[in-house]
Amino acid sequence: MNGVPPAVATAIALPPSVRAALERHAHVFDIIDRPRATWPMSVETAQALLIGSGVKLTGDLLDGLPGVRLIATQSVGYDNVDLAELHRRGIAFTNSRGSLIEAVADISYLLVIAAMRGIARGINWVRDGRWLQHGDMPFGRDLDGATLGIVGLGDIGSALARRARVSGMRVIYANRTPRSDDAANGNAYRTFSALLGEADCVVALVPLTPQTRGMFDAQAFAAMKPSAVFVNVARGAVADTAALLHALEAKQIAGAALDVTDPEPLPHDHPLVGRDDVLIVPHVGSATVETRTRMAMVAAENVIAYLDGKPLLTAVEGFGRPSE
Repeated sequence: MNGVPPAVATAIALPPSVRAALERHAHVFDIIDRPRATWPMSVETAQALLIGSGVKLTGDLLDGLPGVRLIATQSVGYDNVDLAELHRRGIAFTNSRGSLIEAVADISYLLVIAAMRGIARGINWVRDGRWLQHGDMPFGRDLDGATLGIVGLGDIGSALARRARVSGMRVIYANRTPRSDDAANGNAYRTFSALLGEADCVVALVPLTPQTRGMFDAQAFAAMKPSAVFVNVARGAVADTAALLHALEAKQIAGAALDVTDPEPLPHDHPLVGRDDVLIVPHVGSATVETRTRMAMVAAENVIAYLDGKPLLTAVEGFGRPSE
């Protein structure tokens, strides 16, 4: 590379191996700990910006980043990004799809088991002394023979379905349209409303969009079986938090297990926290060393491809190079 190397700003903490790969192609500087108001001064020479799901990317912020021509997020979802503003400015945009499938499927499966077996109650039973006072806690439900309803059967949902079938679960799903591989995989398509009334465990795995925001509302929870449980590994806002709390309090559903919440983080004194019928983990679906490294590497490889004039690896549809 001749002359001064291009500048790349990162608003995420890069694993050493990822930073080393990126530094072979660019000058990398961190803005992760700098006040947001100082970002324009910090990245005025940067051609690319690496972000994560915690960075709210708006038009106001982009106004101060005139040199940035590529934004690469290490996350798969991008509801934190104003796509219209990126499009208006002609900024390329990539995500890290394909990098976290198995890790999130593992957490999804764990939460299905936890919700069905009442693990939140078991944890509380030990912590507050009820095991000593009352002996065995109330029983959970078998996975074997139960029906798992997956709302959003993409790559992660398909990986979850494989795990669920190992436990003897029957898998139904709701998508915008039926998949063509149902016969081969043993899954069965249902409409959203039909799935809600049939499943013993309903798992949300849809991206957060204007169409899916609040899709699990009071009406949706009321349509579920009283013995059914709800699992959310998508985004917190696909479920109406107040409606979920009411459904639990009114015994419209039997329990919930959440990797994501709305708001997030959920305040420690929120009514959902500490309930016997709710298990909450702090958005750890992709939180393994290997997966987070892979996610960051995909983002970095997109930046490297951009700087080298090569096709982007995982451009979000409509946001590749003008010629792609």
